Amino acid sequence: MSSTTTLAISLNGAEISFEAAPGARLSEVLRERLGARDVKVGCNAGDCGACTVLIDGEPVCACMTSAARADGATVETLAGLVKTDALAARLKEAFLRHGAAQCGICTPGVMVSAVALLRRTPSPGEREVKDALAGVLCRCTGYRMIIDAVLSLGTPVSEASAAVNGPAVNGQGVGAAIPRLDGAPKVSGTERFGDDVAPPDALVVRVVRSPHHHARFVFGDLDAYVDANPGVAEVLIAKDVPGVNRFGVIPDFADQPVFAESVTRFRGEAIAAVVGEPGVIEGLDFEAFPVTWTALPPLLTTEEAEADGAVLLHQNRGKNLLCSGLVQCGDVNAGLAAADVVVEGEFETGFIEHAYIEPEAGFARRVGDRIEIHACTQAPFLDRDGMAEVMGLPPESVRIVPTAVGGGFGSKLDLSVQPYVALAAWKLNRPVRIAYTRTESMQSTTKRHPSRISLRVGATKDGRVVGFDFDGVFNTGAYASWGPTVAVRVPVHASGPYHIGNYRARSRGVHTHCAPAGAFRGFGVPQSAIAQETLFDELADALDLDRLEFRRRNALDNGVPTVTGQVFEKGVGIGACLDAITPHWRRARREAAEWNASNGTMRRGVGVASGWYGCGNTSLPNPSTIKAGVRADGSVVLHQGAMDVGQGANTVISQIFAEALGVAAGKIEIVGGDTDVTPDAGKTSASRQTFVTGNAARLTGEALRAEILRLGNCSQNAELVFETGAIRLIEGGEHRRVDLAARAPDAEGYVFRAEETYDPPTKPLDDNGQGVPYAQFGYAVHLVELEVDVALGVVKLIKFTAAHDVGRAINPILVEGQVQGGIAQGVGLALMEEFIPGRTENLHDYLIPTFGDIPPIETLIVEVEDAHGPYGAKGLGEHVLIPTAPAILNAIRDATGARIRKLPATPDRVRAAIRL
Repeated sequence: MSSTTTLAISLNGAEISFEAAPGARLSEVLRERLGARDVKVGCNAGDCGACTVLIDGEPVCACMTSAARADGATVETLAGLVKTDALAARLKEAFLRHGAAQCGICTPGVMVSAVALLRRTPSPGEREVKDALAGVLCRCTGYRMIIDAVLSLGTPVSEASAAVNGPAVNGQGVGAAIPRLDGAPKVSGTERFGDDVAPPDALVVRVVRSPHHHARFVFGDLDAYVDANPGVAEVLIAKDVPGVNRFGVIPDFADQPVFAESVTRFRGEAIAAVVGEPGVIEGLDFEAFPVTWTALPPLLTTEEAEADGAVLLHQNRGKNLLCSGLVQCGDVNAGLAAADVVVEGEFETGFIEHAYIEPEAGFARRVGDRIEIHACTQAPFLDRDGMAEVMGLPPESVRIVPTAVGGGFGSKLDLSVQPYVALAAWKLNRPVRIAYTRTESMQSTTKRHPSRISLRVGATKDGRVVGFDFDGVFNTGAYASWGPTVAVRVPVHASGPYHIGNYRARSRGVHTHCAPAGAFRGFGVPQSAIAQETLFDELADALDLDRLEFRRRNALDNGVPTVTGQVFEKGVGIGACLDAITPHWRRARREAAEWNASNGTMRRGVGVASGWYGCGNTSLPNPSTIKAGVRADGSVVLHQGAMDVGQGANTVISQIFAEALGVAAGKIEIVGGDTDVTPDAGKTSASRQTFVTGNAARLTGEALRAEILRLGNCSQNAELVFETGAIRLIEGGEHRRVDLAARAPDAEGYVFRAEETYDPPTKPLDDNGQGVPYAQFGYAVHLVELEVDVALGVVKLIKFTAAHDVGRAINPILVEGQVQGGIAQGVGLALMEEFIPGRTENLHDYLIPTFGDIPPIETLIVEVEDAHGPYGAKGLGEHVLIPTAPAILNAIRDATGARIRKLPATPDRVRAAIRL
């Protein structure tokens, strides 16, 4: 009996016959057999919708559809639609104009679903768009720009473009709301992510992981296992690591083994990897893998881990303490004693999953005595140096070639798939690929730190904060990851953007038998802001002061010291953000009062919260290097190594470079973060790329321009025009020409080149946390309007208004995209997200916001020029998430009186708090 069936489909207009096994997923057949890599797989469970295709015009999840179901049908994917369907082509342009594609991993599923809607309803309403796209999850955009893009097809293109982009500023340089320069592949289905790039002959590696939070294990006969499974080439364990069986993002704290040795410390920890032919690995029963487990009692909370006599996860870390942080100034006890009103509270948040739609994936191959790794990453050079340690190779023998990244938010800073594909490819001298399953990704990768925070704040009757005492305990999981960064950053930020003379903030990271907690958009600051901003509301109420006015009275300003003693003479923008939100606050408060006067069980509330965030590393070197050149044919090339994970780094940094050089950003050829050809621009984290790499790009553009002007004997006022084989310099009506063919090219083919580095000016913190931790902060104020069903505890969001000081908006449409996406993640933190190991390890049980959860968002761009940022610009990415959750909690309390101390604020918790 044949194990396959002959099937035939019409795929994007081509008639195709193929063999498929019974029950084969359509997504697998389309991607692996028919080359339709625009069909993305984010879950293989029908939860995320990234794999959506059209079968006879109807959208279906290809991962939950058998190939046999499509037999005889017409199948359409995004890559085919945008080439042949005029409607899809219009939608593609609308997505570019509106910034509706950020990382791009969900975009094919979204756009295919939108095409199906627009075919049957050419001018849909917002509710129809939400319903039609509801089956696709997006973690980046916040959904609103997607909705706007689809709705815009019912309006003339010129009107839609003007509404979104506004007038162009300086062509394509700083201030211009141009579509992202790397957007075309995202909306055409040609973007290639970690699971899209492996060669056809690649072997597959699958990792064997611990099913227990804490366990001992012993291997059986691994050689016999290989012999018993033809097609299995190798089983790798700790002894097969040629270098150091350990990795970590901070060298002094590196502690996570590539493969555990005899004991595992969290559910999902790797103990072995099986390598073999794709069909064999996919068919293996991993329950039969030869390993014997002995479960051990786990420590799952920081209370358990800090208890007397608790087992130590790491023998050199007593009381399971990874590290601690402290910032203090003045006399906090005297300040609290002098206060007319003191409020206090204890707050708790849980693990939060990054939930990017692209699970970790990539491939590796051995090239002579070098290893080459292609994978999704936020930090190519960090990967290179970490993998050099694991492989026992010099860094120059490791090449990292980043793929497109389908969302990161911090977790793709850490090594994940890289060691397993590299070890297998090195040993077998064959290309080896890997793609984590959704469950595997959620089990084994880093999370937002759970927190337990105690806070006391005191103020005088005139509304001045005079005492602030903060203590935060953070569950850092089994291994360090970015735990030290969180412990150091939180005490600096726990004050919020306010002047507080008597201050003490302590934090500590504690090991438990949970997945490692690492970087996640804010590095612990969103947790501290929840405590600080909710108690500020309670202080204002106790003093009978307007809540926004209370914040204004205490807001930092130029010349006023922060809690670390740092004084900014320029660029403190929190006051401007509060001023920008004031008319919206007054309007929302008035409307809420009118609503509540005539409604019963549905109560409307208005909440406000502020936030700030220091861009870059805390008191540590933080350099970025950018290289650029001009070829003899007149083309301008920018070696831009800052990973774009959807935030728009490729576009923003190109615009800054373009402004400095004097060329349109669209004329620049971008070379991405390949460690062989692009300098180290540093990791994409801590909202540093616009600021730090942007400055490196500015310096590089200025240096390249100066060299060209010097050769043409022109002043800085000259205009540069890059032509085929020449550069024209125009000044005062005079034209001069630089013949590029007359100049000898260097080894990379450049006749002009420049390379510059920027490192922000900071100073170390002393024992009391006094110093200069960041060269710049960004500032924000969020206002939320919502309704609460007091009978059920259900929260319905009505509108967000978000004021963000970005110093200078390099690209306003990308600013708005970051604001909307960050708010959506803040909504998840506040209302629904909580990762529970063993229970919520998929996107069905772990809930993230969907199209129906995010209300309209009005972005108020505030520009208070920074002293150090490129053209005055400040970073943005992390800032947006910080005020969102406390604003929501404050609005719930405004509506109902309920104080929420434990997140997420699910209906049962809201209802219980209302009844207290």
